[in-house]
Amino acid sequence: MANTEKAKLFAEFPPVSTEQWEAVITTDLKGADYERKLVWKTAEGFNVRPYYRAENLEGVEFLGSQAGEFPYVRGTHSSNSWGIHQTVVVECPKAANEEALKLLNSGVDSLGFHFPNGEASAADIDTLLEGIMIPAVEITFSGKDFVGTANNIFSKIEAAGYAKDEVKMNFVFDPIVKDLSTQGIYCCGDTCGTACYEAVASFIKKSAEWKYIRVVNVSAAIFSNAGSTIVEELGFALAAGHDYLVKFTEMGLPVDLVARKMRFSFAVTANYFMEIAKFRAARMLWANIVKGYNPEKECSGKMFVHATTSTWNQTVYDPYVNMLRGTTEAMSAALAGVHSLEVTPFDYSFEKPNEFSKRIARNTELLLKHESHFDQVVDPAGGSYYIETLTKNIAEQAWKLFLEVEDKGGYVEAFKAGFVVEKVKASAAAKDKNIATRRQILLGANQYPNFTEVADSAICDCAVTRKEQENVLTPYRGAMAFEAMRLGVDRSGKTPKAFMLTCGSLAMARARAQFSCNFFACAGIRVQDNTFFHSVEEGVAAALEAQADIVVVCASDDDYAEVAPKVKELLGGKAILVVAGAPACTPELEAQGITNFINVKSNVLETLKFYLKELGI
Repeated sequence: MANTEKAKLFAEFPPVSTEQWEAVITTDLKGADYERKLVWKTAEGFNVRPYYRAENLEGVEFLGSQAGEFPYVRGTHSSNSWGIHQTVVVECPKAANEEALKLLNSGVDSLGFHFPNGEASAADIDTLLEGIMIPAVEITFSGKDFVGTANNIFSKIEAAGYAKDEVKMNFVFDPIVKDLSTQGIYCCGDTCGTACYEAVASFIKKSAEWKYIRVVNVSAAIFSNAGSTIVEELGFALAAGHDYLVKFTEMGLPVDLVARKMRFSFAVTANYFMEIAKFRAARMLWANIVKGYNPEKECSGKMFVHATTSTWNQTVYDPYVNMLRGTTEAMSAALAGVHSLEVTPFDYSFEKPNEFSKRIARNTELLLKHESHFDQVVDPAGGSYYIETLTKNIAEQAWKLFLEVEDKGGYVEAFKAGFVVEKVKASAAAKDKNIATRRQILLGANQYPNFTEVADSAICDCAVTRKEQENVLTPYRGAMAFEAMRLGVDRSGKTPKAFMLTCGSLAMARARAQFSCNFFACAGIRVQDNTFFHSVEEGVAAALEAQADIVVVCASDDDYAEVAPKVKELLGGKAILVVAGAPACTPELEAQGITNFINVKSNVLETLKFYLKELGI
């Protein structure tokens, strides 16, 4: 009956061909260039069309498989219940244990313990894990000088007598990405990594019979948080993962064992649909890489994925917006079918996360599960012409990058040659330029700032200082340049003011005043908006009375030829004069000494730095 009704329903709507769609679009464009207006040119190396149809998926080989079936595009299992993960920093084992128990009673079922101060003793581990029912929760351990700590943890698990198929643990050993790529040296301090690889190989062997213990981690989030594209994060992660396969199989370990001991940890950015497609492409590509080694079991190629919401796009100013960013990013990861997910607390970028921020981060996932029921459907993106096409395109570009790295001798050799850092830094520079020119928006930083916000004591200089090092990956945040500029204003002891002199055409005056207020407020310059002045004299008098440092003339292009010179004359050099817009009469105005203009094509960051310098800040 359902099929019959469906057939009747669609019989009422005759099919529309692509040619018909294109004809209507061309008419609506009224001569505008189709490619420039409607085609999105991504940083990932491919273009995105305005719409997709079934014909766009012809020849796509991975279509048709189900969740749990090779190549695992739709997921590695037939369910979508991800682990809600939060990390506890272990500075005091007793305090960390108390926090962990509290988290477990608050909805967390995937715990992380990070040891920042070096090796933890067996007694420390006993204290840390007191009261935690190990078979009931997945636990991930990471830290500095981690080998000794990991051995103590594993000894405790062995001595406890747990069944080998009920303990779910991850040990974050990642000498290639986490150590070499961010510090320039391996975890053990040697230049060739031999000692590190041997330590990890030893751990793989001793945990061989423990079905759900993983010991090799590919920390792919490092690429993303250093400014890489989605394709670069995926391509380099696959290359690093493949280096581990090569290294450990050459040491005599079977590929099935090595692959089952691996875990990938990705970042999730705000690029909503692209991130969903990234995880789908990642599973497919990794499954094919492992398949190339002829494993005994096809399921050895299942990618074990942990995701963490991005730190790159977090902002220090207007920080509560970070909650919204974390929510949409968590949605991408959940819909894509990750194994576990950690939402970064909204205050992570400028202070040690507090109880409130950690609770909101945790509850974001709980809401997605228990109120939005994201765990009740597997791969809802499957069959979407758009996302299936994105999956195909991301997979093609990531595979191309992977092969390029392989041609250079693998990830480690490519990294030592500077290739990885060069690629990521180029992508980061492109993102920085897009942020400076507002081609990419970071709310609260380069667009729609909180006009009245002033930095409090929680924001330190280190939170907005970007570190640059040679041939290592350095995580940073896209908003840091704007934040450093604004923090400098907040701490300058000065309160510069920009005054909107609105006149001429009311509609244009108001639109340009709103644009200009947002423009100058991004630097922490106090703005005074004004509805409308009926004469230039009235506006200039009000600006002088307000003791404005900057006077922004907001009018129509047709008004500027007469209005701007008059404002300049009446100001008499008592404030910086700025014209909002790019009028055709710009050359004539410049000839009269009017040289400051702001418009949608301006480099907001550099322009604001110029005005601050003019103001002595």
